[in-house]
Amino acid sequence: MNTTLYLVTILLSIVTAFTLKKWFTRLGKFDAINHRSVHDTQATKTGGFTVFVTLFLITIYLYVIKQELFDFSLLIPLGIMFIVGVYDDFYNADFKLKFFLQIVVAKILIDQGFVIDHFHGVLGLQEIPRIASQIFTVFVFLVIVNAINFIDGIDGMAITEVIKVILLVEFFSAIYTPIFFLGILVVLSCLPLYYLNFKKENKVFLGDAGSLLFGTLIAIYLFHVLGSEYTFKEPYQANKPLLTISLIIFPLVDLLRVFIIRISNKKSPFSPDQNHIHHFLLRKGFSHFKVVLIIQFVSLMFLGLVQIIE
Repeated sequence: MNTTLYLVTILLSIVTAFTLKKWFTRLGKFDAINHRSVHDTQATKTGGFTVFVTLFLITIYLYVIKQELFDFSLLIPLGIMFIVGVYDDFYNADFKLKFFLQIVVAKILIDQGFVIDHFHGVLGLQEIPRIASQIFTVFVFLVIVNAINFIDGIDGMAITEVIKVILLVEFFSAIYTPIFFLGILVVLSCLPLYYLNFKKENKVFLGDAGSLLFGTLIAIYLFHVLGSEYTFKEPYQANKPLLTISLIIFPLVDLLRVFIIRISNKKSPFSPDQNHIHHFLLRKGFSHFKVVLIIQFVSLMFLGLVQIIE
C-alpha cells in the first residue's frame, strides 16, 4: 500500500505543479523582477501550493480510508503557516502580523507536544520550567521559520534543506518517527519541483507559502529530535541540541550574518537585500545548482564534525 501511495503522491504532485503553473500563467501572476531578483525570466510562486495541495489531498484520502499514517492535526499549524505565506506572496504582509501568527502556530505545536523542555546538558542545564520552556520553544520556532524563509533565494535551496533535514533525522532514528510518513510525503511532493525550479524559462518558485510551510515542518522535526521519544540507532550517538543546530547550520549562520549586517547599516533586520551567503557565491560566478551543492556539502561536513559515531 505504501509503495502505491508514494507513486500516487509523486504523480499527484506533478499534475498539481503543472496545473497550478498553467493557471497562474494564464492569470499573469508572476514573481516580480526587481533589483533584488536573481532571476530574469517569468516565474510563478506555486511551488508551496503544489506541496500543500498534494499533502492535503493525500491526507483526505487517508482519512477516508481510515489510515492515519501520521497525526492529521499537524495540518492545522502547517496550513496556517501556508496561508500566511500565500497572503504574504500576494499582499506583502507586515512582518509584525507574520510574527504574531508564527507565535500562534508555535503555541499550537507546543500544545500538540512539540516543546523544548530539556537542554540535555547544554550550559549545564537539564530540564527547564514549563513557562520558560514554552517561551524558549516559541523563540526557537521563530528563528527556524525565518531562517528557512531567508535562504529561499535561489533555485533548489529550500527544497534541498527540508529534504536533508527529514532524511537525516529519519536516518539517525532508532525507529520510524511519528512524523515519518508526513515527512516522506513532503519529500516526494518536492521532487517534481526540482525540474520546475531549475528550468531556464517559465520557472516555478516556492514563494513564502512554501518556505514558511517548510520552516514549520523542519521545526516540528527538530522539536521531535529534542524530545525524549527520539533515540539514536546503533552505533550513532550525538548531543541532541548540537545535532539540531548542525542540521540547519547554514540557515542559522545566514540569518545571524544578515541580521548583523542590516543592523550595523541601521536598517531593519527584516529589510530584504542581497547580503545573503548565496548572493555572495552567485557574485563569484557560481551557478544556482553549484551554490546549492557547495552550501550543502559544507553543511554536511559540519554535521560530520558532530560526534555522531562515538
